[in-house]
Amino acid sequence: MKKLYKLLGALLVLAAFAVPGPVLAQDSGSKAQAQRSVEQPGNNAPVWRDVKSGAKNTTTLPQNQGAVLIQSQLRFPGQKAFATAGEAWRNFRNGPLVFYGGWLLIVAAAVILVFYLVKGAMKLKHAPTGRLIERFNSLERIAHWSTAISFVILALSGLTILFGKFVLLPVIGYTLFAWLSALAKNLHNFVGPFFILSLLLTIVVFIKDNFWHSSDAQWIAKGGGLLSGKEVPSGRFNFGEKGWFWIGVVLLGVIMSVTGLIMLFPNFDQVRETMQQSNVIHVIGAVVFIALSFTHIYLGTIGMEGAYQSMRSGYVDEEWAKEHHQLWYEDVKAGKIPAKSTGAAAAGAPQAQH
Repeated sequence: MKKLYKLLGALLVLAAFAVPGPVLAQDSGSKAQAQRSVEQPGNNAPVWRDVKSGAKNTTTLPQNQGAVLIQSQLRFPGQKAFATAGEAWRNFRNGPLVFYGGWLLIVAAAVILVFYLVKGAMKLKHAPTGRLIERFNSLERIAHWSTAISFVILALSGLTILFGKFVLLPVIGYTLFAWLSALAKNLHNFVGPFFILSLLLTIVVFIKDNFWHSSDAQWIAKGGGLLSGKEVPSGRFNFGEKGWFWIGVVLLGVIMSVTGLIMLFPNFDQVRETMQQSNVIHVIGAVVFIALSFTHIYLGTIGMEGAYQSMRSGYVDEEWAKEHHQLWYEDVKAGKIPAKSTGAAAAGAPQAQH
């Protein structure tokens, strides 16, 4: 009777491997498993050894990795032991990326806060004249605000996805966090393509004013007047703003867009390793992008008097233009740069206040 049970077990195993399905084990693995089932019923070590090897088996699925159940082993930087690729990626993502990324954001926010508490907002040194100059036209404001709003949505939803289970879950519980994380995922997926289109528009609209100018060398030499408190004459955008444009908007924006598309549309034949690597690059780029954006957001809101109004209405007071972008102001007054000018607040442009 015992021999009969062993024989039936072996036949069942062979029948299981003979039935067509999405993924079939290799012939060598099937034979080894059949032998193991006779000798040690219930021991499936040969099958899982083949699965974990990362080798391709027989499959009816069309995907290029459809025949690989579990990826082969590898080790990410900082990991002491090898693990399957999926587990190695997960440990790296939930370990070093979350730890160092979180501290980078905390330090960046702390530096901005300390700077504000010590230096305060940048105020105009002289009273506004009441005469306004157009700094940003309608197309430029549309490009900026569409990019800015979609960036904020992506940043908040991305931070929820990355840090949520470590920061929010212990506080709000599983039910609310499940709803919040699902919302964050959907917002991130659907707002992402809109951000890419807005980003491309922003690059096209603003690139002409962000090339190198001889005045940038003086701005660099004097550190932008940060320590002296005296503004360095600059064109429409100073070197710091140009740095944000090229490093933040162009470089990091393009990196985030490309890696995001790779993960968002997995039907373009990219393999799992490509998506895992894209995710790591995406997370690193996102954390650096958000950390750099703190300075831009700070100066564009509470950090500099009149900066927010310039992008909201498109107009700045002549005194603001003279103090912050003297070379641009002089070119506008000389007629070298076409810009609307008015002796009073234009429609939709509130009167500047000291």
